[in-house]
Amino acid sequence: MEEKLLKRIEGLRRRLNKVGLTRNLVDSEVVEVSQQLDCLLNQYQKLISYQQLRFW
Repeated sequence: MEEKLLKRIEGLRRRLNKVGLTRNLVDSEVVEVSQQLDCLLNQYQKLISYQQLRFW
């Protein structure tokens, strides 16, 4: 699951970079992709935190 999430994060990061270079940073598509990326990053952080808690 972690690897799949990281691939999705990387894909959205690339998309955000591409869209951000061609549009205004407050453009609705840029904001939407950024919010999607934020959501995935939050999921990843929770996953990592949970794994660390399980370790202890």
